[in-house]
Amino acid sequence: MKASHHLDGDAVRLAHLYSGWASAFDLDQARIEYCGPTIVAELAGAVQTAYLAGQRNAIAILDAGCGTGLVGVELERLGFRLIDGFDLSEEMAEKARQTGVYRHARGDVDLNGRLSDYSCASYDLTVCCGVLTLGHVRPDGLRELARVTRPNGFIVASTRKSYAETTSFADQVRRLQDEGVLIPAQCLRDGRYVAEEEAHYWVFQVPGKISPPTDERP
Repeated sequence: MKASHHLDGDAVRLAHLYSGWASAFDLDQARIEYCGPTIVAELAGAVQTAYLAGQRNAIAILDAGCGTGLVGVELERLGFRLIDGFDLSEEMAEKARQTGVYRHARGDVDLNGRLSDYSCASYDLTVCCGVLTLGHVRPDGLRELARVTRPNGFIVASTRKSYAETTSFADQVRRLQDEGVLIPAQCLRDGRYVAEEEAHYWVFQVPGKISPPTDERP
């Protein structure tokens, strides 16, 4: 994992790293006491109960950067059934498909670019765990997460503390808020994540009126 923090979002090198890691990923995460997926899923459940009407099994969720499906498994345990996912690594996405909890799990999808296979306002909830971290996805990936989330829907995301500080993540949040792209609803700071480092857990709401997409992203 530490090696990946120096890859500066290089999609080719990241995909290569994770393709070789897919088979051992879950065991390695257990060893470092990775609890991010449980926390993100529990937050998604709390948001759904508090703000999204209807049965939980009818709530459409996108797991952005789903990896081997750790978050999806937790979401399914909580009663969510309409779960889609994507990951940069096809090998990781295949592991996610094998869990049986996803409707669709796509590989070769880079959150540092436009999510061309995903339409605007497609999901009630979007979750993103372990992706907004050093060397992986830039903070402006939040813009795409907001685009694919329906108006008045929510995004639940984790950021490692080191990432939030190094990338000035909060500044990007303020810019997106000023543009009317999203509204910060909650931030649980310094929460458990892995044994060696804490994380911040963010909840964003997408406003009722979505700002039109720009051509500034690569």
